[in-house]
Amino acid sequence: MSSIEEKLKIAQQEHLLRFLDRLAPDQRTRLRSQIEEIDFEQLRRLVSGEDATVNWAELAMRAEPRRQLDSMTHPEFSLTDAIARGEAALRAGEVGMILVAGGQGTRLGFDSPKGLFPIGPISGRTLLQMHCDRLLAMSHRYAVAIPMYVMTSPATDTETRAYFDQHERCGLAEEQLRVFCQGTMPAVDDQGRVLMASRESLALSPDGHGGLVAALGKHGCLNEARQRGIQYFYYAQVDNPLAELCDPALIGYHILANSQMTTQVVKKRFATEKVGNVVSIDGKVQIIEYSDLPDAAAQQTTPEGALKLWAGNIAVHILDRDFLEKVVDSAEGLPFHRAHKRVAFVDENGETTDPKEPNAIKFERFIFDLLPLAERAYVVEGNAAQVFAPVKNANGADVDTPAHSQRALCDLHRRWLEAAGATLAENVRVEIHPAWALDADEVRAKLTSISPDQLRFEADTLLR
Repeated sequence: MSSIEEKLKIAQQEHLLRFLDRLAPDQRTRLRSQIEEIDFEQLRRLVSGEDATVNWAELAMRAEPRRQLDSMTHPEFSLTDAIARGEAALRAGEVGMILVAGGQGTRLGFDSPKGLFPIGPISGRTLLQMHCDRLLAMSHRYAVAIPMYVMTSPATDTETRAYFDQHERCGLAEEQLRVFCQGTMPAVDDQGRVLMASRESLALSPDGHGGLVAALGKHGCLNEARQRGIQYFYYAQVDNPLAELCDPALIGYHILANSQMTTQVVKKRFATEKVGNVVSIDGKVQIIEYSDLPDAAAQQTTPEGALKLWAGNIAVHILDRDFLEKVVDSAEGLPFHRAHKRVAFVDENGETTDPKEPNAIKFERFIFDLLPLAERAYVVEGNAAQVFAPVKNANGADVDTPAHSQRALCDLHRRWLEAAGATLAENVRVEIHPAWALDADEVRAKLTSISPDQLRFEADTLLR
């Protein structure tokens, strides 16, 4: 371990070996491999602020709002043309799905990967199953097996793979599912000392969804996608069960605009909502994360009293495969964002401490920082009630709880049924499985063959 000791001495991180004498050979090997993966000089610059290459506060004050549009209405292209172009790409097998599933359910009080959280209001389907069910229905509609690339983190990889194994890949064919793991960054305390999760392991955190590009390249996913004929990736995060995976309209807008990276936005509910802010800076589409946006910038309003920075990022993107291949190396230079978080650690006596308040700094890259690298980027507004109901906080919180998400799902499906002529008793919950209907049009087509007396729903119902 002499080379490791010297490396840690130079980095002033010698405490990482304080329990070395108590470790078994395999534990020593694990600790050594984790230490060898760390670029301590980069870490030093990040902690000191030398690598703070982006002045977010200055950018925020220069940011111009995106043009505000009615949902899914874009004067450059008609919605009809966009849907037709997107459907053509789907039928041709040119679309792949990327689902980011690296988060734990800690904030939900759920001791497993967030993707395994049961969210179906009536069915109890997990977030992962919800997304797979939609992808299967889309594959059936367009007579093509749409592949899904699921990015896990070291914290979720084993359980996620086991879940797919135990549930027969949630119905996906073996060649349709590809699971790969993202990289990590160490968490540090306020003095820049790397924390330890246990006596033989560092406190490592996923390197953010911006680590996607490097992980796609490292695990051969981009090469595989090229061989499949994939031209476009539909990107979403596992915690949003309303994400309209492989929506042909969004894909079509992306293609018609000749965009390299397209972002779906919704109107922010309030100025400091915890979503990225989609803006124009020097004529380029960029996203300023809520944690990087000063309150003064967030609170800006127009002369009419509306929010100036109104466009909220919901982590739904369309990405050209060619673009991702070109920026694999450049993505290593994406800026790191600092987040002050609670991180459990072992103290100098080897005892585990679970702090009640934020005690550590985590470093993450974000996928949307690819936007400045794109020669052409496009923004499409969506209706939040149809596309965004994330599961982030435990029930009892003000926003983004399982209860909020389930209500949004039921309300959406209720609107579909009522628009088709059905009557639902007050407070009745309804959940529509994608295998029964993917959208309001399919619901209307289903109900035309049902007698009027069957169009009234008096109790909670799962339509499948």
